[in-house]
Amino acid sequence: MTTSFPQTPEFSGALYTPSRAEVDVFDLEVEGTLPTGINGTFYQVSPDPQYPPMLGHDIFFNGDGLVSAFFFDKGTVSLRRRYVQTDRLLAQRREGRSLNGIYRNIYTNDPKAAGSNTTANTTVQAYNGVLLAMKEDALPYALDLRTLETLGVHDFGGQILSQTFTAHPKVDPLTGNLLAFSYEAKGDGSPDLAYFELAPDGTLLHEIWFQAPYAAMVHDFAVTAHHVVFPLIPLTVDVARMKDGGQHFQWQPDLPQLFAVVPRQGSSRDVRWFKGPANGFQGHTLNAFEEDGLIHVDMPVTGGNIFYFFPQADGFVPSPETLSSQLMRWTFDLCADSDRVEPVALNDFPCEFPRCDDRYIGRPYEHGFVLAFDPQRPYNPANGPMPFQFFNLLTHINVRTGKSESWFAGDSECFQEPIFVPRSTDAGEGDGYVIALLNHLGNHTTELLVLDSFQMEAGPIARIKLPLRMRMSLHGCWSQAFPPQTRHLAEE
Repeated sequence: MTTSFPQTPEFSGALYTPSRAEVDVFDLEVEGTLPTGINGTFYQVSPDPQYPPMLGHDIFFNGDGLVSAFFFDKGTVSLRRRYVQTDRLLAQRREGRSLNGIYRNIYTNDPKAAGSNTTANTTVQAYNGVLLAMKEDALPYALDLRTLETLGVHDFGGQILSQTFTAHPKVDPLTGNLLAFSYEAKGDGSPDLAYFELAPDGTLLHEIWFQAPYAAMVHDFAVTAHHVVFPLIPLTVDVARMKDGGQHFQWQPDLPQLFAVVPRQGSSRDVRWFKGPANGFQGHTLNAFEEDGLIHVDMPVTGGNIFYFFPQADGFVPSPETLSSQLMRWTFDLCADSDRVEPVALNDFPCEFPRCDDRYIGRPYEHGFVLAFDPQRPYNPANGPMPFQFFNLLTHINVRTGKSESWFAGDSECFQEPIFVPRSTDAGEGDGYVIALLNHLGNHTTELLVLDSFQMEAGPIARIKLPLRMRMSLHGCWSQAFPPQTRHLAEE
């Protein structure tokens, strides 16, 4: 490769310099005490570009999907990393360069680019014997749970006819069913949404197709025992703009935060639309549940556009320090005549990348785990300007009492999305371990940390040392579907 990556914030520094590393590391060094009861695999994925951007600049979300698997096995941890062999990546490797232009805009690609733009870089989920690597612009790719070999595009045996598939599926803890959806389901700019419920063996049990008032980003959704809720972020899509070389998404501050509430076993006739305040960015859902005839959805909300790379029509992008963000609760009353909904704050600090105890998805719950930012904590200016997606706290929040407990790692440290692992199969809600990557901006290194969920302020009980720096990732999952047997990795 003769072209260098641009020295822009999206491609430089401890968080965003591409790593481009596929590795096998057997028996990682552990500092502290790693509980022997943690057995399973932490899968996660990062946008990590193989080649410098064709246009000389790009956004973080356009990197190729690089999947990491941390195999926990009776007090040991081993690491495997592999790129998802998407059509897009293979086309790039054949030409030895990037072939893709503006994010999710096929009209700006090189003629030699693959027909599919997807990078499969947003999340991974173990399901029905494979690992699904997903990005919301296409169907997922299936990977082998142990080797991370790419098996190909996964259309669930031809049952899913949508052109796209969510990067945020949920697993119903009572049935094991996979709950998922698609937006722009009939192609770029289409207002079509589809909801799918699939059995653990891959059988499609139910689907609902309906249309939104306009095409917009629907990054995540919420599920309860009987309903699903789709938040439409006011980032709209215009194919004519894309054909003129513009962005796939554009922020529209005049639009409300729009929600579709749908019965899981219903049809398009049952969709109910609700409108929240304008100029708000709904983030990822922490959890949702039904209680006393009401539907509650908990998710971080920012008052304005946090995606500076998708400005509004006049090019305006708010300064990050002017945006307020909190964990909010939206409550939907399906018996009410009004279509208005106002969120209520559950905390008083900015947070994102929320995770609950997966055993309580869609049910009344109490405990959540988030990445948070406290601007009052020290930041070392020697690290340069504070990067995008900088989180200096790992926090356990009780959504019933409003109390929270955090651990601050230092003035040069940034957390990546946490996961929660129960202490045992019969442990109470939220009783277990929080696992998260920690990037050290000062020396460009990364650790994998394990904390006791009920003693967050005490810091990590184990630090797993990594012999490489890992680029900022997006999402991941914990799985016990594949028995680790990590010692076998050394024999492969």
